[in-house]
Amino acid sequence: MAVSNLHPAKQSVLDFVERNRQALSTLSDSIFYFAELGMQEHRTIELMTSLLEENGFTIERGISGFQTAALATWGSGAPVIAIHTEYDANPSNSQRSGVAERAEIVPGAPGHCEGHNVNAAVMVTAAIAVKRAMEEHGLTGTIKVFGAPAEEQLLSRPYFVRDGFFDDVDVAFHNHISDQLKTDYGLIQSAAISADFKFTGESAHAAVAPWKGRDALDAVVLMDVGMAQYREHFQPGMTAHRVITDGGEQPNVIPAHAAVWWYFRHPDAAGARVLFERGCEIAKGAALMANCELQINVRAAVWPVRANEIMAKVVQSNIELVGMPTWTDAEQEFARQLQRQAGVAEKGLQPTFSRLTGPAKQIAASNDSGDVSWAVPMARVWFPSNIPNITFHHWAAGAALATPIAHKGGEAGAKVLAASILDFLIEPERAAAAKQSFKEELGGVTYEPLLPADQRPPADLNQAVMDSFRPAMEPHYLKERPIFA
Repeated sequence: MAVSNLHPAKQSVLDFVERNRQALSTLSDSIFYFAELGMQEHRTIELMTSLLEENGFTIERGISGFQTAALATWGSGAPVIAIHTEYDANPSNSQRSGVAERAEIVPGAPGHCEGHNVNAAVMVTAAIAVKRAMEEHGLTGTIKVFGAPAEEQLLSRPYFVRDGFFDDVDVAFHNHISDQLKTDYGLIQSAAISADFKFTGESAHAAVAPWKGRDALDAVVLMDVGMAQYREHFQPGMTAHRVITDGGEQPNVIPAHAAVWWYFRHPDAAGARVLFERGCEIAKGAALMANCELQINVRAAVWPVRANEIMAKVVQSNIELVGMPTWTDAEQEFARQLQRQAGVAEKGLQPTFSRLTGPAKQIAASNDSGDVSWAVPMARVWFPSNIPNITFHHWAAGAALATPIAHKGGEAGAKVLAASILDFLIEPERAAAAKQSFKEELGGVTYEPLLPADQRPPADLNQAVMDSFRPAMEPHYLKERPIFA
């Protein structure tokens, strides 16, 4: 991809990504077949860090107490530029790639049904491309690459921020899969608090002596009723949803233990805290009515994601430089087949990149990169490796993730990400401008973590599920290993 009047270092990263499209695709597909749930991404992070280490990065593993997190660093001096992304899968969404109907790889197993596998490949490829260009063209600066586990549980990056890993960072980049090649600025996603409510009562024979029991499941149900009644009084933008994680063992034994896991969301951090605190009061009332004890454990707590306007404009210029992938007729037909199967509009794949038109429309979903975006100026590169109108966390969102659609979109994303980072290395004053505008964008809001100060990550989260499915999943792992030339 030769472009006239382009800085040689930027030309270098574009050429590197193009030359290594097979390595990018192999890395992405390898992680797709690993399909590891949050906190259990052991094979994924090992492959990512080994590739970065082979290419000269210094690796710090297990940061902030996360066994499947890592920080890879290369370079010295300013500007300090962070790149961070996630790579976890989702439960029960195993799906054969390239098949436009429900077809599990391993029945019941986890699967990538959002595209975090491509996220990881884009980040690693762009980081190596930037490092090579910096060496070749004598550019100074520091690249910090963060592997962020368990995004689906909103876990890791608030810990990274809390523990000081972003204290010396000037600007940060996050990349994420989409059906578009785009960027945006302003508030993008919502704040969220994730918490377990565990009720303890006393067991008894449900038929012979139920009056001797204190039903913990009653407390879970009563909390659910209380939250349902409270919904009438939600502030605009508040949402809450839950799963019962422990509902007892058998009907004729009154449950002594029961638990429910809730997400509380709001467009801003203060609103999420209000909703969570009200949820806690409802839980206390439910425990009182059921004559049970209550234990509350905050799993995760994240600020809304925001993006810096100056950085977004830099990214947009590189989106226009790189352009949208050219889709084949077969790729377009596959997209339409999948859309038809999912019962959504059959529009095929996006033909062109998106324009930067103004502040983003904030959505209800959350991402744990939000805390990073309130600590330092941040930009996000959305890249087109999935199918329009297909909702994430559904098997259909996994059907394209190891196909040429995902590979082409990932190549475009890696080029845009690497070229945007190069702009801040070639002209370090851009970082200073982004930091100044960042202060103005915050409007006097002071970032304080929602995460409790003494919280520690749940190391065993999802371990039992992955241990049960891994033996059946391992025969599907790729035997080829990515090699960056």
